Amino acid sequence: MAEIKIVGLDKLEKQLRKNATLNDVKKVVRMNGMGLQQKIQDNADFKKGYQTGTTKRSVDLEITDGGMTAESGPTTEYSPYLEYGTRFMDAQPFVKPALDEQEAKFQADMKKLVK
Repeated sequence: MAEIKIVGLDKLEKQLRKNATLNDVKKVVRMNGMGLQQKIQDNADFKKGYQTGTTKRSVDLEITDGGMTAESGPTTEYSPYLEYGTRFMDAQPFVKPALDEQEAKFQADMKKLVK
């Protein structure tokens, strides 16, 4: 599963208490988690080899820690081979590019809460 970790959580928490409620943070986490899930599914359109769509359908979203953590990723046993490749098959990354793109949006959304 892909996840985003926040460094400096204590400073963020102090600022959030001044400017936003935890419900606002949970909403941002949920919306960005759903965005990550959608981006991973959009990227899971593989051009090489045989494709059934199982990996795309296996991408799920799990909200934990009382709404403060969102995890999304494929659950097929072979998805790491697609992401990283093998000695016989080139990598077709679909999780990392989605995470990189969504991470920037998540950080921007969190900054909006503390301003």
